[in-house]
Amino acid sequence: MEQIDYENLYELNKPFMEDYKSAFADTLNSGWFILGNQVKTFEKTFADYLKAGSFLGVASGLDALELPLVAMEWEEAFEVLVPSNTYIATINAIINTGHTPVFVDADPLTYNIDVTKIEEKITSKTRAIMIVHLYGNPCEMDAIMTICKKHQLLLIEDCAQSHGATYKNQMTGTFGEFGAFSFYPTKNLGALGDAGGIAINKEEYSDKLKSLRNYGSHIKYHNDYIGYNSRLDEVQAAFLSVKLKALEAINAHKQKLANLYLTHLKSDYILPQTTAHSEAVYHIFAVRHEKRDALKAYLLEKGIKTEIHYPIVPCEQNSIKNYMAKINYQLDPADFTVATQIHRTELSLPCSTIHSEEQILRVIEVLNAF
Repeated sequence: MEQIDYENLYELNKPFMEDYKSAFADTLNSGWFILGNQVKTFEKTFADYLKAGSFLGVASGLDALELPLVAMEWEEAFEVLVPSNTYIATINAIINTGHTPVFVDADPLTYNIDVTKIEEKITSKTRAIMIVHLYGNPCEMDAIMTICKKHQLLLIEDCAQSHGATYKNQMTGTFGEFGAFSFYPTKNLGALGDAGGIAINKEEYSDKLKSLRNYGSHIKYHNDYIGYNSRLDEVQAAFLSVKLKALEAINAHKQKLANLYLTHLKSDYILPQTTAHSEAVYHIFAVRHEKRDALKAYLLEKGIKTEIHYPIVPCEQNSIKNYMAKINYQLDPADFTVATQIHRTELSLPCSTIHSEEQILRVIEVLNAF
């Protein structure tokens, strides 16, 4: 019986090995390893790909979420709206920068923030909204942009899973003031280690963020801000430049596999839905089933590996509960009821460039026999 991995990073990166070696040799031979030409080249190429104002490489996706909030230099702690259904990093970024996350529940079909529930959470303390294009599925941007304009809210897009996804033919990461990207190795555009970056759509913030990532300095040993050490590594930038050339093909392959699931899975499964006018890139293909844990075990018995994204809703994590109690903020279960249902029933199916259509059809056959 053929084993089908959920993911295999060696096989995923195998097609790029020779180009990686060449890119590494070029970087090594240059003798320049911090903020050199590899970073500049990737920043320019990725900004052009997104059609963003500019792009700034940083050390991780978490830093990409935090640094825009740091750059605001708000004089006090404010509230930042955030979806209840997301990876913990989105919420950590808000807390780490001294602000208060205010949770907005999820849409049960798209798994993204429920736009009909955003305005009821806005108070005089609300300064920003941090949306997440979860699993590579774009949020409903027209409604979100209208709300941001009406209430004068800063918009940060968490694009950690949505490289190349579009809403009305516009790339995610280019709607708000900032688009935060992770290049963690499993992403559609993944490095070979930690890496991240920020799409900057208002150039007034560009110089400050460039300084903040480098100890608050524009000129060596001259520090204008209390800064950070958050620089995209030259070697990772070189690898990302290699893989960026294949991103459209990677996304197209994952979309083809996702379409097989969407077409052939029986009605027992709750399938992910995209917002109108969106093109998802399926970093994760997430289905829902009431007997999720039994289904996962059944698939493993048949040689098919799956993952859960994510097993615990963020509002139930000890770190979040303890922090919210510390600041005397009462979490309301109604703010994450749908998110809790999603986390209890979600199962991520194989959907990678390592998988063939024949393999996915076999997964579907096994799923439909459950």
